[in-house]
Amino acid sequence: MTGADDGYVRVTMPAEMEEMLLRLSQPGGASLQLDAEASHPFPVLVVEQVPGEHLWLDISAIREVAPELKRGTAFRLLGQSRDQMLRTPPLAMSECQEQGGRLLCRCPYPTSLEVLQRRASFRARLRLGMEVGAIVRGDDSETSLQGDLKDLSLEGCQLELPLSGAGFLADADLVEIELCFLNGTRFVIPAKPRHRQADPERQALRVGMQFVAPSGDQERQLWHFVREIERESTRQGEGSESSLLPSLLFQTDLTAPAPVSRRNVSPYATPMARRLARIAGYLDAQLLEIKQGGRLDSVQLSSFADRLLGLHAEDREALLFATCCLYNEPLLVRHGLGVAVHLLDLASTGPLPRDVRKALVACAMVHDLGKALLPAELLEARDWGAPQREALAAHVEVIRERLGACHWLASGVVQAVVMRINERLDGSGYPEGLSGEQLGELTRLASVVDVVEAMRRDRPDRPAWAISDIYRHLLSHPGQFDARWVKRYLKHFGVMPIGTLVRFPGGELGWVQRLDGMGRLAQIQLTERAEAPGEALGEVLRGERLERLGEVAEVLAVSC
Repeated sequence: MTGADDGYVRVTMPAEMEEMLLRLSQPGGASLQLDAEASHPFPVLVVEQVPGEHLWLDISAIREVAPELKRGTAFRLLGQSRDQMLRTPPLAMSECQEQGGRLLCRCPYPTSLEVLQRRASFRARLRLGMEVGAIVRGDDSETSLQGDLKDLSLEGCQLELPLSGAGFLADADLVEIELCFLNGTRFVIPAKPRHRQADPERQALRVGMQFVAPSGDQERQLWHFVREIERESTRQGEGSESSLLPSLLFQTDLTAPAPVSRRNVSPYATPMARRLARIAGYLDAQLLEIKQGGRLDSVQLSSFADRLLGLHAEDREALLFATCCLYNEPLLVRHGLGVAVHLLDLASTGPLPRDVRKALVACAMVHDLGKALLPAELLEARDWGAPQREALAAHVEVIRERLGACHWLASGVVQAVVMRINERLDGSGYPEGLSGEQLGELTRLASVVDVVEAMRRDRPDRPAWAISDIYRHLLSHPGQFDARWVKRYLKHFGVMPIGTLVRFPGGELGWVQRLDGMGRLAQIQLTERAEAPGEALGEVLRGERLERLGEVAEVLAVSC
């Protein structure tokens, strides 16, 4: 045996190969896959083998691919037996003939076989960026949940579903799972819910599912999915094998409807908030990857930074408001997006090149994710002293190490936003206690944005602050924060920034969504409750209808 490139072991001993090919000769034991396209496998029968010479295959059930095979298109034979996954190297048909209503084709006897030793319980884990949606239906087929596939084996899978689905699963002994791949492939199988793990911070529920009595065809499809997930994961991993073709399962079909996912059915206050939630989903997945010891994915970070720049160019005010509408996301994700969007908006008033703005956005999105590795008791502390602050500083180095593969990020921006955003002019910040002229302009700007975003959200040790109190705090601490950037922030975003909840003299509550050139209210959306904006917002008011409400009577502090 010798090693193959992607985890398979190559078998060349004739006796061993003959025994393995006999396993493929069993009914339902073999599939044929067109090698050029990594297509879905087709069922095929191995009707005869002459060791060292040729194989005869019955392709009567897949006559539609016969023209391609006759033209010499390469293919592989696939199969599984016991704990092994088998495949041949690429083969080509040498002749095809009709016999008694069957279409039989001959191909050369393979010079080797490739074997992947996998137990049926082996789980192929989806890497960051490999999206597979899942629909879980109950007995009545009317009740359903949407979620995301996290790993897959021949025996079962792990899904991430909305936390609100806990009751539905508690009453379900048997469910139907439909896996939905990006290229439009769908797979349906019955399953039993097993273990459950709730994550209230992420409003998510991890559920282990055990497949029930899969048929031979379902097992072949599952094996194909497991193999493709493994192959795509290998292709995307560090030191990846660039010669591996991308799996078609993860190529987006642009004509397909919106992807199935846990966030697809979540309520959002605005269309822009729903689009921003896709970026939040990436950060949430990256957060989990960091918890599991992984690094920041350079390609994904670049892609989603570009996406955020595009949303900002399309409608900056709608994007600013959307940062207040992701209350179901983890605090670290909400904070990172809030800093990224507001930092981008303020920095865009100057002549910064696009690549610098992109680096600013990327660094801001992830700058706090290292806190995910800190002890829970530290993040939930209500009293902060020197020991707690010293322990908190560790998150900066954690995220710097995870950025190692992101070579496209300018080192100066990483230093300013990731490493020094928590430093203060008087040296009271962390992690290095730098001060004064040691802190550049980007750091001074980023630290102001970071503090505003942190103070407008609840923390275990204090509730959210009203924007007027935040401004007062910044202006009264010129030794810590650059007064020039504090004043620029106030002038740019105004005394009632977009995303502020205000009360009018008649008692009406409204979210500030747009301002005019003078920083005055240009559009608000009514709401009945003083809580983060969700799907059930009221009427949008502007112009004369907005003026009839009168001057703002009160600015409220609501954590987003």
